Amino acid sequence: MRTDEFDFDLPPELIAQFPAQQRNQSRLLRVDGARLSDEMFIDLPRFVAQNDVLVFNDTKVIKARLFGVKDSGGKVELLVERVLDDRHALAFIRASHAPKPGMRLRLADAFDAEVLERNDDLYRLRFDPPAASGEVSVLDLLERHGSLPLPPYIAHAAGGEDETRYQTVYARHAGAVAAPTAGLHFDDAMLQALREKGAGIAHVTLHVGAGTFQPVRAEHIADHKMHSERYNIPAETVAAIRAAKKAGGRVVAVGTTSLRALESAVRDGELRAGSGETDIFITPGYRFRVVERLLTNFHLPKSTLLMLVSAFGGLDNLRRAYRHAVEQRYRFFSYGDAMLIERQVLSGRRHLAVACGGGKSVSMIR
Repeated sequence: MRTDEFDFDLPPELIAQFPAQQRNQSRLLRVDGARLSDEMFIDLPRFVAQNDVLVFNDTKVIKARLFGVKDSGGKVELLVERVLDDRHALAFIRASHAPKPGMRLRLADAFDAEVLERNDDLYRLRFDPPAASGEVSVLDLLERHGSLPLPPYIAHAAGGEDETRYQTVYARHAGAVAAPTAGLHFDDAMLQALREKGAGIAHVTLHVGAGTFQPVRAEHIADHKMHSERYNIPAETVAAIRAAKKAGGRVVAVGTTSLRALESAVRDGELRAGSGETDIFITPGYRFRVVERLLTNFHLPKSTLLMLVSAFGGLDNLRRAYRHAVEQRYRFFSYGDAMLIERQVLSGRRHLAVACGGGKSVSMIR
């Protein structure tokens, strides 16, 4: 498939710059095949059945953006992509001239980091906490000296409200550089209402990387290379999903990151607990093996996430839904409104999803 098949026109004023006044005040577009209905997010429990299980990504966004200078005096901006251990991290670096291995960076006028090597767009750095600071790890340094990495389409600098609202209420495992945004709509009252409905609540962890914002630049989607992300599926989540399916319930992935983690953890036809790396690229033609409903926000044109939801709900259905959302003035992207999409079962033609490399899928239709 061509990348431009996943393009659409979006008026800039529909890109949400700030969250709704309250988390659950967003709108909700239901997509069930060709059928669309305009709802409010606060009514979500009406659309969830007893014995369904909702799976949330409990990653926590870290303050991954840092500013500083090279030892030559030039300015640099860092976006930490992944913390490797207490002293090392992978980062994107923006500078007038690319830093070379061995160069030292002074960050936040507080501590130093050394460039160890470059691998494609990412640099591996060693962070050196000041001896008397009490900060013993990369995460400590980021929490004290970094800033929240808001998406590039949000025009304002991160402020106090963003530090609360660009984080889910159930975030607990630090490591993401972008929020799992479908979860931003939930507050504690909503979670309780779902439990009272008889739905299960389960968690996975997938540390969202900066690659989530990068458009597909290849002419054909099969030529796109995904960034790898770390995930973990707890044994209790696997048990909750098995129990829900046995009781006739459905698996509702809250966000594309939850879906990607679950679909990545299916081996030999069975969902398995454990940790791993995934670069799974879900495109039209993929056969979903775990998730039956998807709650998600609206996604960027030509993005891998738009391709994923098109695979899940049907390409023509999602095109129709996005046109409707623009016409009805829905709010788009991280601070925007939500969609509840029913999985479309492939039929009529033979669809094969072929696993490649670390879980990347290429779809073939015969």
